[in-house]
Amino acid sequence: MKWSKVLSLLLIIVLVAAAAVVSVAPVFEQNKTLSKYLPLIKDINLGLDLQGGVHVVFEAHDTPEAKVTPESMQQLKAIIENRVNGLGVSEPIIQLQGDRRLIVELAGIKDPEEAVRTIAKTAYLQFITEDGKTVVTGADLKDAREGKDPNTGQTEVNLTFTPAGTKKFADATAANVQKRIAIVLDNQLLQNPVVNEPIPNGKAVINGYASLDEAHKIAMLLRSGALPVKVTVEEKRSVGPALGADSLAKSQHAGLVGIVAILVFMLVYYRLPGLVANFALIIYSIIVLGVYLGMHVTMTLPGIAGFLLSLGIAVDANVIIFERVKEELRTGKTLRSAIDAGFKRGFTAVFDANATTLITAIVLYFLGTGPIRGFAVTLTIGILASMFTAITMTRWLLQLVAGANITKNPKYFGA
Repeated sequence: MKWSKVLSLLLIIVLVAAAAVVSVAPVFEQNKTLSKYLPLIKDINLGLDLQGGVHVVFEAHDTPEAKVTPESMQQLKAIIENRVNGLGVSEPIIQLQGDRRLIVELAGIKDPEEAVRTIAKTAYLQFITEDGKTVVTGADLKDAREGKDPNTGQTEVNLTFTPAGTKKFADATAANVQKRIAIVLDNQLLQNPVVNEPIPNGKAVINGYASLDEAHKIAMLLRSGALPVKVTVEEKRSVGPALGADSLAKSQHAGLVGIVAILVFMLVYYRLPGLVANFALIIYSIIVLGVYLGMHVTMTLPGIAGFLLSLGIAVDANVIIFERVKEELRTGKTLRSAIDAGFKRGFTAVFDANATTLITAIVLYFLGTGPIRGFAVTLTIGILASMFTAITMTRWLLQLVAGANITKNPKYFGA
């Protein structure tokens, strides 16, 4: 027995056990359904179907100023997406329905009513002179950012105009010195300041906000631009977290039963290699969940399905390779030779199966929307991780076992 190999195995076991303890430690701190079996997931963003949120259907209407067209609907969708991103919502679902409807689903919104009002706000900005002439509009804005006046500490929104807007604003302020230019948003007067001197730098300030949060919402609306058509809320309903928790609990229980069945099967049928494969699957799970956290993946029920499917793919890769190793052992090869030959013969089948599934996941991501893309993302991450653990990690661990000379009996390798 080579003690250096044995020590290497023990060190790996200790490190993986430590990582597993870190991931499951929160189970002793809280008793939430989601963290009962896989507490590491508690830090992963959850989708609408798991944590609740709001589902809204907007409908566009013709007005004398703007007619509903396919182009205006695409522009409406883009502006709504910008506004939703400004709210900080993870993985929203925004999609057109028919010729005049837009569906918006937002997960984890604390104040659905305020979110809907912000999204649907027209946000038409005007600078109007005393004689009623509109000299600059929101279309001339380059950027809008909330902030505080360094001298007074007053909350404000800082506007920056485009080159064309800068010229318009410079000309307007030069022509209206000692006169007022009103700042109007959606026909509501925000400010009516007196122009003391021409402003040629293309910058303006709107102040008088109670908080940075209020200023942030106005700045976000101005950055995204005014809605191209009139919209109304045709349907609005809240999705309660109880529905998501119930669905998640059922998925967890089913997944747990499946995982335990896989671990038992691998251990009973493949014995020592099965034990190594189970160990590699634990590493696989930690890697995948770590990637989810690092990429801020939003988990949905289809996403969970993608994770479990990729777990099955990882097991399937081990099954293919271990069958090849058993065949090599039956021909009388040594353990090391059988492992090398088994992995070499099984690699092509494993690679082909994973490559075709990966191509399917990529197609689903680029052609799908919402939950379908979430399924594709989790499946892709799982496939790449399973390729690493099955082909690299499992092989390395088996070679350590063989090098340690713990046993040479083929029966312990399922042969």
